Amino acid sequence: MPDQPLPIHEHALESLRVIRETMERAGSFTSIPGWGGLFIGLTAIGAGYFAQRMVSDPQAWLRIWLIEAAVAAAIAAVSMNRKWRRTETPFMSGVARRFFVSYFAPLIAGAALTFTLAHRGSFDPLPAVWLLLYGTAFVSSGAFSIRVIPLMGVCFMLLGGLAALVRLPVGNLILGAGFGGLHIIFGLIIARRYGG
Repeated sequence: MPDQPLPIHEHALESLRVIRETMERAGSFTSIPGWGGLFIGLTAIGAGYFAQRMVSDPQAWLRIWLIEAAVAAAIAAVSMNRKWRRTETPFMSGVARRFFVSYFAPLIAGAALTFTLAHRGSFDPLPAVWLLLYGTAFVSSGAFSIRVIPLMGVCFMLLGGLAALVRLPVGNLILGAGFGGLHIIFGLIIARRYGG
């Protein structure tokens, strides 16, 4: 007995599903918060200043930067949420999922390395590890986002390479320049060219 053809409405629904999935794969994640990046940069400069005063006590230095990471994550979450609502972008569209998977994988690796290095008392490599893996997060997730994101990632990675060559006091200055200066510069670019 031959298969019955699909009713027209089921065929139309299947076609719409295929079109939607194709558009999601072709789209880019544009909810990167420019103004949020600017504020993250400002708090990172403050953290870099206070951390520089604590480089003789690496545990205190690490606590300052971990607090800054929590503050930066909160700023990013709030500002990204505001941009999503304003632009009415679906939070977990296919492209957003791919962006976040590519973004968080290097950050999870960075967290594991931070724990391991700090546990062993090896603090000098931390600025390089953070800058390199944070930059890697943006290079990899940038494939699903706006064009300036991979460039920002490369800049973080270049500073990370430089930080790998120096001891903690100078590494902290490079870390402050990266998380502070690069977030401010690219935050302004994103805010002006990509709608806040």
